[in-house]
Amino acid sequence: MRLTVQPCNTWPTEIKHHQVSNILEISFDDGSVFQLPCEYLRVYTPSAEAIGHAPGQEILQLNKEDVTIKEIKPIGNYAISPVFSDGHNSGIYTWDLLYKLGAEYQILWATYLNNLKATGHKRKETLQN
Repeated sequence: MRLTVQPCNTWPTEIKHHQVSNILEISFDDGSVFQLPCEYLRVYTPSAEAIGHAPGQEILQLNKEDVTIKEIKPIGNYAISPVFSDGHNSGIYTWDLLYKLGAEYQILWATYLNNLKATGHKRKETLQN
């Protein structure tokens, strides 16, 4: 799922990985705090594996309910690159993308669930459901 990300001119002040709940909590300098499930981050990866190299090449990410983050690598002073438990490690999540994923969580998560439903795919029940 390809997202259009606009510059938001906010910077993270704290990033916490809650391993038990599989939540990445990000605080920004405008006072916003977002709690993003690992599954959500994984299915909205900005890597070519999921979004392809051009519009229309997107690949719906399936069976990511149990994915966790094993490591978080800083990318300069503008992004992070999580290493996920399913081996995925090529997504670069800029501060602007993370802010968008947090601010639009309800809409984007509903869109993902609707896309799954449209394909007939059933999610495994997890604690985050």
